[in-house]
Amino acid sequence: MLHISKTEQIRSFIAIELPSGIKAELASIEERLKIRPYSFVKWVDPEGIHLTLKFLGNVASTTVPEIAEALTKVAQRISPFNLQMGGLGAFPNLRRPQVIWVGIGGEVEKSAILQRDIDAALAPLGFPPESRSFSPHLTLGRLREGASPQERQKLGQWVSSIKFEGSLSFEVDALSLMKSQLTPRGAIYSQLASMRLGSESFHT
Repeated sequence: MLHISKTEQIRSFIAIELPSGIKAELASIEERLKIRPYSFVKWVDPEGIHLTLKFLGNVASTTVPEIAEALTKVAQRISPFNLQMGGLGAFPNLRRPQVIWVGIGGEVEKSAILQRDIDAALAPLGFPPESRSFSPHLTLGRLREGASPQERQKLGQWVSSIKFEGSLSFEVDALSLMKSQLTPRGAIYSQLASMRLGSESFHT
């Protein structure tokens, strides 16, 4: 069980955590991308990759039980569903990439419903709904400031050339309320609570 100081501010978000097999495949894709050493890309540790549903920012530790209770009510209304890894892409596009990602396929409409329900459930607690439409993806890397348009274009061409056959699927059977601790070496993630889909309980 995670012990939290009453006065602590917690940088937190809500996510779907990934099974080890998916993380291993993401690590393999990253290694293929890293064959060309683009120094202006900050790659994400595959062990920390997750499917983010909502970023909450800094929240008071005393609010965590309320958030978990609201998420439990959301989770119990949705049965487990399946997602799968798709192709590689970039935001805003491959001509001038800023974020490199792996797409998500499968029952994505259920993940969108889940995200909308989370928005609605947390609005009364002071968390505004997302202004952008939900686009499920797994972030592999982010470009640092200073990369030239030519460098970005070359990276985009390299990303578009990487193919992976098949599409690994995984079952989504829980929501996780996560803590993000920023360090000089990158973010450290830990689970504050887990809410099983189709269940009325949550675990800390």
